[in-house]
Amino acid sequence: MIKKLATAAAVLALMAGPASADMDSAKKWVEGEFQPSTLSQEEQMSEMEWFIKAAEPFKGMEINVVSETITTHEYESKTLAKAFTEITGIKVTHDLIGEGDVIEKLQTQMQSGKNIYDAFINDSDLIGTHFRYQQVVPLTDWMEGEGKDVTNPGLDLDDFIGISFTTGPDGKLYQIPDQQFANLYWFRYDWFKRPDLQKKFKDIYGYDLGVPVNWSAYADIAEFFSEKVKEIDGQRVYGHMDYGKKDPSLGWRFTDAWLSMAGAGDAGIPNGLPVDEWGIRVEGCSPVGSSVERGGATNGPAAVYALTKYIDWLKKYAPPEAAGMTFSEAGPVPAQGAIAQQIFWYTAFTADMAKPGTPVVDENDNPKWRMAPSPHGPYWTEGMKLGYQDAGSWTLMKSTPVDRRKAAWLYSQFVISKTVSLKKTHVGLTPIRESDIWDESFTERAPKLGGLVEFYRSPARVQWTPTGTNVPDYPKLAQLWWQNVADAVTGDKTPQEAMDSLAAQQDKVMMRLERAGIQGECGPKLNEKKDPSFWLNQPGSPKPKLDNEKPQGMTIDYDELVKSWQAAKK
Repeated sequence: MIKKLATAAAVLALMAGPASADMDSAKKWVEGEFQPSTLSQEEQMSEMEWFIKAAEPFKGMEINVVSETITTHEYESKTLAKAFTEITGIKVTHDLIGEGDVIEKLQTQMQSGKNIYDAFINDSDLIGTHFRYQQVVPLTDWMEGEGKDVTNPGLDLDDFIGISFTTGPDGKLYQIPDQQFANLYWFRYDWFKRPDLQKKFKDIYGYDLGVPVNWSAYADIAEFFSEKVKEIDGQRVYGHMDYGKKDPSLGWRFTDAWLSMAGAGDAGIPNGLPVDEWGIRVEGCSPVGSSVERGGATNGPAAVYALTKYIDWLKKYAPPEAAGMTFSEAGPVPAQGAIAQQIFWYTAFTADMAKPGTPVVDENDNPKWRMAPSPHGPYWTEGMKLGYQDAGSWTLMKSTPVDRRKAAWLYSQFVISKTVSLKKTHVGLTPIRESDIWDESFTERAPKLGGLVEFYRSPARVQWTPTGTNVPDYPKLAQLWWQNVADAVTGDKTPQEAMDSLAAQQDKVMMRLERAGIQGECGPKLNEKKDPSFWLNQPGSPKPKLDNEKPQGMTIDYDELVKSWQAAKK
């Protein structure tokens, strides 16, 4: 009888709503940590009440999720996971490991079918992989089916700025963004505004020193600071910064859309069709080739030009030690105060670059630098993507048991919910929601962030996109890039030979996938080889070599650029 009464009491308590202790925990977090928010505190409490009720069947469960180590995910792992556990009773271990290790764990789970993690935050660059292998749960189906009872009614998919990146060719959502950052142009605004340097530049090059619109201007500015100016305030300065060590991070430098900036692919947002920025051509949904002989552009004139310029600028205009650095070693260098501009700079470094006391911040803690859209190469045309945007995205695997998947989906939604996302964006500066970007708190903070807010509010934002659906197996193909690029950097191969090798290797991997038949109707179906001239004479990519790869340099005044963005939004 006592047991029956206790059970009845539990049922009545559940019907009555969340336990007061859980709501007290939620109230503590909402009033303290979860400010500012785009929701009122009453709306935040209502959202937390939903999470508490939805999590009730999973109370006491322990789940494991994983992501790469960046500031945003550190905040989730150390702060938001603790909050979620206190509020819902589901214990979360949010592991932080290297980006390559995340992909390795993901591959192991895909290949073994064993559940290693209950959810992954992995880059949307794998959208083509996930769509074709069909080992991740299509979120569109999940939210309408098995996961409907644990899908937040306030999720608001339309508010996410990166949903197109995580949507497959079938129109289904396969991942949901957790954080985003772009690679942009970075420059010393204070130096570019100096009248003596402006006059000297115009006297030499015949046009104004400003944000470079094309690669010709970028090269001129790099030469100007490295070879004409040389010193500012007694310090040796350089007009370019990059890295060139033979290391997996060298691959990111290129797969993160270096070829698209040069103009190697076709028009199309978020990615070029039929040829994307990796040089892979698709017909329908099937990749048909990477080499020019098969209709691809990985070893076409624009790609070879892109690799050539990368090497030339690294050797001529960057500090001598840059060629021996990895991505992580090169990242902090511009903040040390000797770099005038960088063509390829991730906005994930914004917080570090804006730290008070560094050489690139003034006495009022305002940045001496700005970020702006990247310049484009001579093969680029309107309608093409202009750069890369990382979108670390929540991914659920079919190999994860449904109850664990549901609990992990609740945590995934919690850390991207409107209750917490604005505060998380202020911590990590990796915005995912339109509502957060336009919040008044970011209007107030914008002057300290060097153009980050202006960029994300601008219409230009859509031209920065991750790797797209043309890439059928990201892990297998991405690892080919750094080794081939390194051969060109060391001089073991010419840029043409390096890109020929890369294109051939990509075709070989896709040929193996085709033979294995494991990717279904959208798997690779390689074209027969033809003389390159056949494809180079077709419209679009691959594009024939230009007679002049260094047209007149063009620049724009940064302040005028920002004004044009603001006008376009009205």
